[in-house]
Amino acid sequence: MNKNNHNLNAMRILGIESVNKANSGHPGIVLGAAPVLYTLFTKIMKINPKNPNWFNRDRLVLSAGHGSALLYSALHLSGYSITIEDMKNFRQLNSKTPGHPEYKHTEGIDSTTGPLGQGFAMAVGMALAENHLAAKYNKKDYKVVDHNTFVICGDGDLQEGVCQEAISFAGRYKLNKLVVFHDSNDIQLDARVEVAQSENMHLKFQAAGWNTIKVENGENLEEIHNAYLKAKDSDKPTYIEVKTVIGLGSTNQGTQKVHGAPLGDDIKVVKNYFNWKEEDFTIPKDVYKFYEENVSLRGQKENEKWDADYSKYKKDFSDLAKQLKDAINNKWNINEVDLVELNENKEQATRVSSGNVINYIGKVNQSFIGGSADLTESTKAKGADGNYDYNNPLGRNIMYGVREFAMAAINNGIALHKGLLPFCGGFFVFSDYMKPAIRLSSLMGLQALYVFTHDSIAVGEDGPTHQPIEQLAMLRSIPNINVFRPCDMAETSASYYAALKDSSRPSVIIATRQNLKELVHPKNLFESVDKGAYLFEKEENANITLIASGSEVSLAQEVKKILQSKGHKVNIVSMINLNSFERQDQTYIDSIINKSTKRFSIELASTFGWHKYLGDDGEAFGINHFGYSAPLNDILKFINFNAESIADKIILKINK
Repeated sequence: MNKNNHNLNAMRILGIESVNKANSGHPGIVLGAAPVLYTLFTKIMKINPKNPNWFNRDRLVLSAGHGSALLYSALHLSGYSITIEDMKNFRQLNSKTPGHPEYKHTEGIDSTTGPLGQGFAMAVGMALAENHLAAKYNKKDYKVVDHNTFVICGDGDLQEGVCQEAISFAGRYKLNKLVVFHDSNDIQLDARVEVAQSENMHLKFQAAGWNTIKVENGENLEEIHNAYLKAKDSDKPTYIEVKTVIGLGSTNQGTQKVHGAPLGDDIKVVKNYFNWKEEDFTIPKDVYKFYEENVSLRGQKENEKWDADYSKYKKDFSDLAKQLKDAINNKWNINEVDLVELNENKEQATRVSSGNVINYIGKVNQSFIGGSADLTESTKAKGADGNYDYNNPLGRNIMYGVREFAMAAINNGIALHKGLLPFCGGFFVFSDYMKPAIRLSSLMGLQALYVFTHDSIAVGEDGPTHQPIEQLAMLRSIPNINVFRPCDMAETSASYYAALKDSSRPSVIIATRQNLKELVHPKNLFESVDKGAYLFEKEENANITLIASGSEVSLAQEVKKILQSKGHKVNIVSMINLNSFERQDQTYIDSIINKSTKRFSIELASTFGWHKYLGDDGEAFGINHFGYSAPLNDILKFINFNAESIADKIILKINK
């Protein structure tokens, strides 16, 4: 037992003091899993607190994000910019120590976690990125990309479906620099784990192609370290089960009572158990010195050695070094003129247009990587250079299989790693499976691309299970995201260009299955698309404004012709990216949507969210019920979604 290991216990005690002061948090994992974090920080991980974003550092993902107090404690002791005051402000407004770890918000956090299972899956993406980049950039005598990805997970993580998908994926692709430590304490929030789960986890991981190790005593630091040393030599990812005691040292140790409730006065029992005599939030100088020598100084030496090697690498392989540096800094060097020239000015589905743009980007940018969830032939979202695999790590087409949620989370992990621009593809209706990961992508401000095709009831015969209705409204409701729905090849190219320029948020490209006409656009299309919406057609003294997106822009043109024949003057707005449009200033918004006109939206999806632009006299034309299994034209006729019907309803509305 480590009752008298002062350096380890400092990590434990500081964590539970933070929880107690906040009167909120999870002390159980802090007390039980501390030996794992302690061993990683002081013996194993290659990190530099003085340079927390060092590219070749080991990555650490606390998938069990509710254990944040333990991670903050480890970061503070190791010399990251988390102060004792920050520890005292755990879970308080605008503190550096929020309830769950937040990427970019707190130094030393490699990924936002908390929604269980996603951290595990994002770590798989980080490990894939490391493997691919090592194959691309490492040369004889130069290992510029050479690091591990570590995960701390709990029983709850391993019960999540996304975790099962990620385990299967990582095993299939032999991501051997991925090492998972399972804080196995047999307890979850409601009850003992055995109430909800009975499978043999080692056999489960082995069946998925993993190496497995068990640490019987989670307080045995040597056993934990030796487990990692064994994992280093494996050609597979490694699962290490560490048997721990939740809330070790507390009155309620080993029970769910200590999972998510502050210790209160029982903290005295814990401090006595660990022979901790210091005042609250007081760390002895010798403890800080220990962490400085065993984490910070060790990491600085590793970093300096890498810097020296990389300086030589830049001289010998200057082109590769520049390519890597640009990718790390999200500089993708895509030419607008070349994108414009991709347009063949012919009728085609925007999924084909999207595929053509993806193919172009893949050819001119070696950092573009991605794939689809067993739908590549349909989505046209395919990476270059063959399929990624353990025997072809340079391949940039990732065969995700039918693992939509894990695919999206892995996409995030690749983006978090840096050095690559990831994309993933699927049918739009299955964005529901991916939404939690897209939400985290937006929360973290990642430049990751999500490509969705089959964007409306135009899917036709596949029926309502495959026809998106509410998904546009759902994605648009997420803060800090781009949701592009282009109307043709020109807008598709402009959408990708805007997405590649915007490194502060994820972008969703939504494309059709059915062919669309190539339309005539005003000048400065790329600039207009970047602002989210623009006047596609403008009339002097217009009395009607039609707002449409995607396949309905050409329908708006047909409606306009009918309205013009009745003596009306009509503006058409292409609302290609409502989210970006709402980030514009009010002057621009008012210049696009003229409030003195009668306003109507036309979009083959839920009308939710449109009325804010339409005023009391406007109307949203869409579909607010599930679709039908039938040929598209039969469906449109059945629901009266055509130019004549829409024009008639507009005229009735105006004449009231």
